[in-house]
Amino acid sequence: MQSKHIVLSDQLVFRLMDESDLDAVCDLEARAYEFPWSRAIIGGCTTVPYRIWLGKRAVDDAHIAQAFLSITLDEAHILNVSVEPTLQGRGYGGQMLSHLIEDARDQGARQMFLEVRESNEAAMQMYLNHGFNEIGRRRNYYPTAVGREDALVYGLQLRFDQV
Repeated sequence: MQSKHIVLSDQLVFRLMDESDLDAVCDLEARAYEFPWSRAIIGGCTTVPYRIWLGKRAVDDAHIAQAFLSITLDEAHILNVSVEPTLQGRGYGGQMLSHLIEDARDQGARQMFLEVRESNEAAMQMYLNHGFNEIGRRRNYYPTAVGREDALVYGLQLRFDQV
């Protein structure tokens, strides 16, 4: 009997960004956010020790998600998670988040932090579903079309072992 390899159409495959991905990363960033990071900011992230992950759909290799992760000593900070806007709400962000958590643990991080717009209820629910807790607030952190918006700070304990 011959075994068949089945790839789910909604499964992501992850790889770290390289220089040849810069245009695609900037394009997705621009589609995903009203106030996207500039090309200069994204390009600058490639020169510092950030882990920039791309999420590609396994079935067709389409680049549909990306995330910027910073790990310093034993703390990980998720700086940005983007999912193709036409595909949001299908679990791709959750797959990326699970991958970031696993990667941070593998890199020795004990805790993980992130900021999220207080109006982004879908993202907040995703973070809560992955074990994050709200631990603070940054007033007027994000720009909006009519001013500024608070960021909620979320944290997740990744490891409980002692140093």
